Amino acid sequence: MEPEKVRAPNIRDVARLAGVSYQTVSRVLNNSESIKPSTKERVLEVIEQVGYRPNQAARALVTSRSRTIGVLTSQTAHYGPTTSLHAIEDAAREAGYLVSTTSLATSGYESITDRLEHLISQAVEGLVVIAPQVKVFDAIRELDIRLPLVTLDSTRRDDQRSLSVDQIAGARLATRHLIELGHREIVHLAGPQDWIEAEARMRGFLDEINDADLGTHPPILGDWTADFGYHVGNELVHSRNFTAVFAANDQMALGLMHAFRDAGLDVPGDVSVVGFDDIPEAAHYWPPLTTVRQDFTEIGRRSVALLLAELRGEADRNHDQILPELIIRESTAPPRR
Repeated sequence: MEPEKVRAPNIRDVARLAGVSYQTVSRVLNNSESIKPSTKERVLEVIEQVGYRPNQAARALVTSRSRTIGVLTSQTAHYGPTTSLHAIEDAAREAGYLVSTTSLATSGYESITDRLEHLISQAVEGLVVIAPQVKVFDAIRELDIRLPLVTLDSTRRDDQRSLSVDQIAGARLATRHLIELGHREIVHLAGPQDWIEAEARMRGFLDEINDADLGTHPPILGDWTADFGYHVGNELVHSRNFTAVFAANDQMALGLMHAFRDAGLDVPGDVSVVGFDDIPEAAHYWPPLTTVRQDFTEIGRRSVALLLAELRGEADRNHDQILPELIIRESTAPPRR
């Protein structure tokens, strides 16, 4: 009979035995200055007693070089994060670094903190966060992460750690294009509420509409999927009080055009549609989609460059936002009189 395998102690075991929260244990591992010396000593004693492995990993952050960069991403199956991740891996390899990647299976707060702690436990020298959700940045603040860090936060709440494509400028480009074509009734199909990029694109849309002194249709909150775009398109065809739609990503734009075509509407003859991202398939939609291009490869390269500069202690680092580009194709045209 094989002996029963003993489970390795985890951070919550240490927290329970030390009588503290697991966030406190994480701060101890990160050498946070906000921890009382007595609390730190008690946590370290428990770590030594139970043989908690990340203790050695945390010490490696101070005493040695792991030459590993940690990457937290939301959904690597999507074109944008996947493209940026590949660029990060290539740039890191050229600089002699490995990349340890973990993705979020859910958007729950506990899942986010667990994934961040998983990366920290591997003694990564720095972190790149390409999961642009509000809860992720809340977790980073809560864990008091002191590692060099680059986040793709388009709202730039922390200019010293942020890098992104200017989402607001991109949304304004898309909206201005429709206005210059002569559209006055424009609907915005936005992304999910918790996503920073969705918030920024909605803000850019509303800013451009207000500057043009046009009436505002309430933005519709979506979920990034073509299925949701199709559902919204089926609802919109019943009102027809608009001549154009700006969708916050190309997948939702695809669903919209499918619904409009099923209802007998012509794109762009009856309704113009603009997307965002310029995924490779956007040029092959029918009609080919007008959209806003983001340089996801450049985002990945510059993320690594910024992180390595911080590791070298260089004070002068370029955090300028990357400008997007409007790609005009056949899904937009002047409205019919």
